[in-house]
Amino acid sequence: MTQTSTRAQFTVPAKHPMVEVLGSGDALLRVIERAFPEADIHVRGNEVSAVGEPRDVALIQRLFDEMVLVLRTGAPMTEDAVERSIAMLQGEGEETPAEVLTQNILSSRGRTIRPKTLNQKRYVDAIDKHTIVFGIGPAGTGKTYLAMAKAVQALQSKQVNRIILTRPAVEAGERLGFLPGTLYEKIDPYLRPLYDALHDMLDPDSIPRLMAAGTIEVAPLAYMRGRTLNDAFIILDEAQNTSPEQMKMFLTRLGFESKIVITGDVTQVDLPGGTKSGLRQVQEILEGVPDVHFSRLSSQDVVRHKLVGRIVDAYEKYDTEHGTENGTHQGRPRGK
Repeated sequence: MTQTSTRAQFTVPAKHPMVEVLGSGDALLRVIERAFPEADIHVRGNEVSAVGEPRDVALIQRLFDEMVLVLRTGAPMTEDAVERSIAMLQGEGEETPAEVLTQNILSSRGRTIRPKTLNQKRYVDAIDKHTIVFGIGPAGTGKTYLAMAKAVQALQSKQVNRIILTRPAVEAGERLGFLPGTLYEKIDPYLRPLYDALHDMLDPDSIPRLMAAGTIEVAPLAYMRGRTLNDAFIILDEAQNTSPEQMKMFLTRLGFESKIVITGDVTQVDLPGGTKSGLRQVQEILEGVPDVHFSRLSSQDVVRHKLVGRIVDAYEKYDTEHGTENGTHQGRPRGK
């Protein structure tokens, strides 16, 4: 033990089997050891001791305390959850890992939907507090999925009477006429991801009935024009593919007792060359407007395979080094 080393010992409550805390085959313990390579962690029975730099030992002790708090709620600890907990403890946020990882939004069909990162929790909290929320970030950060879970929660608790899910059908244009079937069937491919998320959150047999009654509406953005949407939870997905005119049209549909969540990724614009993204522009226009909130998620909030976060980072680095955005120079504000 060096002069700066310190030692701490803590006991895991007997009601929590050590396999829950350490993971099958000590998988969770290995995650902790990799995160604190300078510390020695020993386990004997339900006693855990750590020796190392004071800061490391204090973090390890806090981490085990947080893991026990999460387990106490019945939520499982996974390798991913341990890694995210360590990142939260090493960060500067006020929220604790247990507060983030145990916030249930919706329980459906044997699974619970909850935020997995600090930014996701702040995004979900912002939806509770504000009338209009923008969720901006790369693919896989849970922007749309968490918004839809909040929409279903609001419907089930009778905060709203209906859910409206919409996307701009960018690629449609004239080619839509060449697709077989009714208009509903033609639009379907653009809206399919929204249906898929709904199926995770509601009894699939109830969805056609709710849609037939107008309680859930899934429609292209063009169908919003000329309407005032009252008592509704409205989600605009893939908002980076709206024009500034479409974005203004959509935002002014807001009616009484309604909530709007707008999600998008400004690095994935599919608009024709020269067309400015309404999502890029709206950040300049509405930043600071009361009751409008911008939640920004990053590659650190990607909850898909770990490699997805690394891929997002690699593309951002390439774009920065080559002065491109979305593979072209279009849409980049001057001077940035």
